[in-house]
Amino acid sequence: MQDFRRLKVWQRAHQLTLEIYRNTARFPPDERFGIKAQLQRAAVSIGANIAEGCGRQTDRELVGFLQIAMGSASEVEYQLLLARDLDLLDATTYAGLVRLAIEVKRMLASLLVALRKRGKKKVSQ
Repeated sequence: MQDFRRLKVWQRAHQLTLEIYRNTARFPPDERFGIKAQLQRAAVSIGANIAEGCGRQTDRELVGFLQIAMGSASEVEYQLLLARDLDLLDATTYAGLVRLAIEVKRMLASLLVALRKRGKKKVSQ
């Protein structure tokens, strides 16, 4: 069990979520229950799953929650593309948000690799 707030990947995921909330606030009212809500939920899910995984007892459980976070990050990446293509986000805003989403995915992937290596070492010892 560890403090999720200390993980750089959680910090970046939290930053991504805040930026998504700030930028979706400008979406039209008819998107309140559409892409706006979906995008916000998926973004929140990334940090929430990292936090929940950190509250578990084993690395194996943490890995499961990190994999869910990775899926949510991929969902965010797609929904940002959709928002751009629907002209809900301008190209510059889209580029900044998707860059951050991809950074979070890379950080999650690195953490997953490290945890899996650590798990293999424990098994072989």
